[in-house]
Amino acid sequence: RQRSRHPAAFNSDRDIASYDQAIRIKPEYALAYASRGGALAECGQLEAAVVSYERAIGIKPDYDYLQGELLHARMKLCDWRHFEEDRQALVSKLEQKCKVSPCFAVLSLISSEPLARTAAEVWVKDKCPANTSLGAIPRRLKSPKIRIGYFSADFYNHATAHWVTELFELHDRSRFEIIGFSFGQDKRDEARLRISQGCDQFIDVRTMSDKDVAKKSRELGIDIAVDLKGLTQDHRLGIFSFRAAPIQVSYIGYPGTSGAPYMDYLIADKTVIPPTSQPHYREKIAYLPNTYVVHDSKRKISPREFTRTQLGLPESGFVFCCFNNNHKIMPTTFDSWLRILHRVPGSVLWLLQDNPTAAANLRKEAAARGLDPHRLVFAPRTDVAEHLARHRSADLFIDTLPYNAHTTAIDALWAGLPLLTLVGESFAGRVAASLLHAIGLPEMIAETEADYESLAIALASHPEKLAAIKSRLQANRLTTPLFDTRLFARHIEAAFEQMHERYHAGQAPAHIHV
Repeated sequence: RQRSRHPAAFNSDRDIASYDQAIRIKPEYALAYASRGGALAECGQLEAAVVSYERAIGIKPDYDYLQGELLHARMKLCDWRHFEEDRQALVSKLEQKCKVSPCFAVLSLISSEPLARTAAEVWVKDKCPANTSLGAIPRRLKSPKIRIGYFSADFYNHATAHWVTELFELHDRSRFEIIGFSFGQDKRDEARLRISQGCDQFIDVRTMSDKDVAKKSRELGIDIAVDLKGLTQDHRLGIFSFRAAPIQVSYIGYPGTSGAPYMDYLIADKTVIPPTSQPHYREKIAYLPNTYVVHDSKRKISPREFTRTQLGLPESGFVFCCFNNNHKIMPTTFDSWLRILHRVPGSVLWLLQDNPTAAANLRKEAAARGLDPHRLVFAPRTDVAEHLARHRSADLFIDTLPYNAHTTAIDALWAGLPLLTLVGESFAGRVAASLLHAIGLPEMIAETEADYESLAIALASHPEKLAAIKSRLQANRLTTPLFDTRLFARHIEAAFEQMHERYHAGQAPAHIHV
């Protein structure tokens, strides 16, 4: 999930075949099993990936980062056997600063900011430490326009593109010049076209080394390099390890600290990173006033009107839903959901079907807890516009912890579906709360599990209360800051200007408040 690579060089079928050949030659080859597991996971063969990871750990129990990879793959399958025992073992090894897990897996397993920082720092020190081979960037004269470089592998029909596309279009060109650096696939879709047209320059750097991309960025005079990937799949944090610009910023891709000494700022808000949490972040925090989340207000919702029957839902009864990825469903969250369903007769829970094994496992877990497994309904992945439209058939979105809904929360609110969240300790567990504050619905933020469950039950049992929330959501949708992309652009630009002013005044990065 956190693999850093050149996407153009990856071929899962070819790689799996080569690992199989290596295993035939050397049956106890842990590296081949671990790499084979990663390739299998990449192409969606999760059960086979788990078997391969387990074999690697059986051969080499302390294989770097593999315990986290294995647990994350099992979470994608909703396979919770030995879950708490495995999770506690992971915590123990993180506390010892062992190379036990990729950082992203940690976020959905542990609600601890100190351990999230530990995981990131261990990874960065091992995989992409600071590299001074290009030397320091000479201090340039201050130019009339600030050159912003946005770096990502996701400039196509991807969640990141759904967030940032309109921002690129709305940047004030009298004060900023926008350069996109793409190291992901060129899928030539509508999102790719809009993003490339929304930049003053758009550069495909897939085939370039990290060092050469950093050199290119320096040659172009980038003032502020913005990493939109963080420690997620296909990241190229190595570009920033060479110092691609005088100011380097983490934004949107990864809900936590990069752990990297060369990342100067992290863009956030006071909900996702309260001031008391600042010691758990390697970067200085650039606080935006409403929410750190940006959204493309041109996103289309299909006019298609689905019937419940078409979606596999019952004709009557309350529909709770959660379209978060399966790996975010912790056993504790599932227990909470089932207590809610038991208290609301005739209700169902509508979930994303990411893979058939996860659906089967969740139904089995429901039956073990005394709930009719048919009260779980699964929605296959579909076109984004139609996915947004089918939200109209649900009554209430109920969130996960320790990793909240992020893009899925934006989807629900944009489609007019009320969202109930349980606020957590970490950045990843506070994003939905940030969104709800920004759209004027703070009463939908529960502070405790008991409050979360009682509010879900109350809204399902009192239609007039839910109708009032829906009415306010509809009224606030285009009048509050959450979906005001133009306002957001002015705020993030103000943050960039403060960073730039500090640099040219010879001042070190410091926490910024817009």
